[in-house]
Amino acid sequence: MASRNKLIGGWGEEIALKHLKKEGYKPVSAGYRTRFGEIDIIVKNRQYIVFVEVKLRKDDRFAQAREFVNAAKQRRLRLTAEMWLQKNETALQPRFDVIEIYAKDGEKTDSPVISHLENAF
Repeated sequence: MASRNKLIGGWGEEIALKHLKKEGYKPVSAGYRTRFGEIDIIVKNRQYIVFVEVKLRKDDRFAQAREFVNAAKQRRLRLTAEMWLQKNETALQPRFDVIEIYAKDGEKTDSPVISHLENAF
């Protein structure tokens, strides 16, 4: 049985992917895992292959969701992206984005607040 956090995280990633599609991005992969870590979503547009970290929180009272993508997390994401790029040839420029989702009632939230930070690190 999947943990509660994994279920909610999956819900957040679905919302993020829908948002990215509306912005014109095309899905490439989701949940790409290596020994270094996981990239939540990989999408592309005409110019970029985008590695997206999704952060879901109820609110930003403690800290903004993007603040949880610290230097150590960024390092793991870069290593994971490098492994993906070694296996998947592309002429597109790599970029790292963060999508923050604030959902005060979790998956029961009707209108979560979504913020897409392009070129986040």
